[in-house]
Amino acid sequence: MKSPSHRAVTDFDDSGDPDPFQWDTREDCEVRQILDRIADKWSLLVIALLDSRVLRFTELRREIDGISQRMLTVTLRQLERDGLVSRTVHPVVPPRVEYALTPLGCTLHATIRSLVTWTEEHQNEIAGARAAYDARLTREAAHDTGSGA
Repeated sequence: MKSPSHRAVTDFDDSGDPDPFQWDTREDCEVRQILDRIADKWSLLVIALLDSRVLRFTELRREIDGISQRMLTVTLRQLERDGLVSRTVHPVVPPRVEYALTPLGCTLHATIRSLVTWTEEHQNEIAGARAAYDARLTREAAHDTGSGA
């Protein structure tokens, strides 16, 4: 059953693609909730690290700079709940817990890989745009200060 905020994609732009602006922007919208989860920086890093390999919690924590134990736990639980990551507990002492991408998670990884590739290809352009923007702000601030405004 779909939530009351779910809206089917029925509007298309001139090229025949679904119109992304028809998506419900309310916080309780399922599409927005899913995008919020998978676009989260920690989720992206976990999914990227689990590509074609199984990792233990401690290995993930060691690989993800800046993530707290609590945030990694929350992220993994959310990804498991969404069906993107599987959790396997091995009955040994101490317990060994491993995480892997599910088939659904693997399909998302392909999309993330495309995003990373795009970022790598355009990082110099983005750095240039940032530098130009910052320089413009600095010039405008100096102009405003110099004019007594």
